[in-house]
Amino acid sequence: MRDAQRRVEEFVRENQLQGKTAFRILDLAAEIGEIAGDAAKSAGYGVKENELEVKEDEIGDALFSLLTVASDLGIEAEEALEKSLAKYKSRIEEKGDPGSK
Repeated sequence: MRDAQRRVEEFVRENQLQGKTAFRILDLAAEIGEIAGDAAKSAGYGVKENELEVKEDEIGDALFSLLTVASDLGIEAEEALEKSLAKYKSRIEEKGDPGSK
């Protein structure tokens, strides 16, 4: 994932796509919303689960947005993921569930 984050940083730099972090976070939310919209429509809002479809490029757009946010905040995405995996594993081991409550 470090390579992907570096590639996104380079792409942003080369194409002069720098922006405000707050805007990037809103963009990330919009990209996630597009994924949710695709999923809801394709699956008939939960009625036809087996027809669920999300476009690959929408996942890519969300990942691009997430990696730009991470970079803007000085967060190594791979390290953040490792911490989350450890947190979920600990919760599962302690209470049998990955949830926070």
